Amino acid sequence: MKKWSLLFGLLMPFFVVGQSVSLEELETIRAGFEKSNYTKAMQNALSSNPITDLAWSRENEGTTDHYFTYRVDVSGITNQKKSGRCWLFTSLNIFRPMAREHFNVKGFEFSENYLYFWDLFEKSNLFLSNMIATADLELDDQKVRWYFRSPVDDGGQWINFVNLANKYGMVPREAMEETYSSENTSWMTRLLKRKLREQGLELRKLKENGASKKELQATKVEQLAVIYRMLVLNLGEPPIEFDYRYQDKTGSLVEAKTYTPQLFMKEVLGDIQLNDYVMLMNDPSRPYWKHYEIENYRNVQEGENWHYVNLPNEGIKSFCIESIKNNEAMYASCDVGKQLRRDYGVLDVDNFDFDAVYDVPFTMNKTERIQSSDSGSSHGMSLIAVEVDENEKPLKWQFENSWGEKSGEKGYLTFTDKWFDEYMFRVVVHKKFVSQKVLDIYSKKAEMLPPWDPMF
Repeated sequence: MKKWSLLFGLLMPFFVVGQSVSLEELETIRAGFEKSNYTKAMQNALSSNPITDLAWSRENEGTTDHYFTYRVDVSGITNQKKSGRCWLFTSLNIFRPMAREHFNVKGFEFSENYLYFWDLFEKSNLFLSNMIATADLELDDQKVRWYFRSPVDDGGQWINFVNLANKYGMVPREAMEETYSSENTSWMTRLLKRKLREQGLELRKLKENGASKKELQATKVEQLAVIYRMLVLNLGEPPIEFDYRYQDKTGSLVEAKTYTPQLFMKEVLGDIQLNDYVMLMNDPSRPYWKHYEIENYRNVQEGENWHYVNLPNEGIKSFCIESIKNNEAMYASCDVGKQLRRDYGVLDVDNFDFDAVYDVPFTMNKTERIQSSDSGSSHGMSLIAVEVDENEKPLKWQFENSWGEKSGEKGYLTFTDKWFDEYMFRVVVHKKFVSQKVLDIYSKKAEMLPPWDPMF
């Protein structure tokens, strides 16, 4: 015992030195801060103004316009309001041009609220199923803690949409309108999480006390009935069938036709199969030309996990250009908060010069930003346009956003090709525009990544 006490006493100063800043070190740091007219002026400026106002590069103003060589025929801007449903708006926006053409109407919007309802319901079922599957693990197990961390949320991506649409179909907005809770989701999801955590603990206790598989399933169904009730009270009840009546471009009134959500989707999409779209990722922090899958990252129990092929940007861009040239929009996601000039609707790596404001270099590349959690996909939008040079090399691109018409350039965001390289992460492209080499990789068994991987 004395030997360990002596050893601890000898080592303790080293632990202290490694964890704290000494007075001598602090004095060195203070002395190293050079006070000048610049620091006085910048301190005054930063204490009274937004950092971005000071960092805005005036010489970059007006260098990016909103005209494009190729642009998908899109019309109308949606608005997700105060919700995290960008992935759902983006997925549905891809198919709005098809609906406009099919019904010969000026404007069209799918019901985001309809699939949002089923997304939360299915995520609830998946969470409760995970509670049963992991009931033998300790509460502090990493996987159990991960599940309890967020039983449901607004977030998602393309495969979540595919899982939902393949099971529940799609409906026009008129069949299930937005509600206050669908546009302002914070309190509803907060209470859903609280109830689901309570239900998860109940299932764990039942299994611990020897409940049979049949008894656990019966309890889960009862719990889901409670979740269904909460969702209906907030979002309304999803239609099983509905009548759709509309006015076409000529002003003629088209009499109502009765649809189920599945039949409506089939009529609008025709021969298009949602599973024929391929997700491509640019993540330079891990090897390219590989197929990856995220463990348990799905919303529907029987649905697919999120999976993608990791590629260099050059290949991804070539597939995107072909899709746009063929008038087909794409699901895309990026780190939208980086270098965004929202009032101009422009994303450019030269928009803001933070180095100049602080006289401090910021040097991390894309790989390092990913590895340190400084950057990652934060928002989904439809990729709809590209400007190319005489050699068909991309110069700039455009997103159709879901923040309403008053945000950006009438609801759209234009971004330079350099910004694409640094802050674009994922694009979903129909397989007919993707090379056979990529499709072969996509068909192979994926390497499984944990759900807490830093990119997700």
